[in-house]
Amino acid sequence: MIIYLHGFRSAPASIKAQALQRRVAEKGLADEFWCEQLPPEPDAAIALAERRLARCRAERPALAPTLVGSSLGGYYATHLAEKHDLKSVLVNPAVVAPLSLEAYIGPQTSIYTGEIFDFKAEYIAQLRAMDVATITRPHNFWLMVETGDEVLDYRDAVAKYAGARQTVLEGGDHGFSRWTDYLDDVIAFAGLAAR
Repeated sequence: MIIYLHGFRSAPASIKAQALQRRVAEKGLADEFWCEQLPPEPDAAIALAERRLARCRAERPALAPTLVGSSLGGYYATHLAEKHDLKSVLVNPAVVAPLSLEAYIGPQTSIYTGEIFDFKAEYIAQLRAMDVATITRPHNFWLMVETGDEVLDYRDAVAKYAGARQTVLEGGDHGFSRWTDYLDDVIAFAGLAAR
């Protein structure tokens, strides 16, 4: 099972989420992909992901899911991966989310749905509370960054995930422009085989 956690102001309709979902389905594994709209409140987003993880454990206790997190979703995935000893693919992750998102307190608009939501000041404290200062199982992580990320400094992620598998590509952007080149590798990292 791949649990995809989208980024801030993003949605399951994002280009990366949709591309991975299609590729998983092409391999006959449509039921092995989960991505839902995450609430803007960090604690609520984590609670939603935790419920999905609990369901995975109940249905197939021997098969641990793999997290795929983009931007803020990468921050969430890091928290969950460390807490539950899960594998995780992090795509241009928001390493310093509490700092980088302070500028976004107030009304925001979802890029894909057009929905307006309020990003509250107390959400920054929630993000700080779930911060993973140092990863303890680097073998669980695969970091994917592009140096041309116009939103986040890729070097923060390279330093934070030292010892983890890292794919650092020159150029690109925050959307990770070469995502489709890696779909099969992500699916393989998750331990999923085509049916």
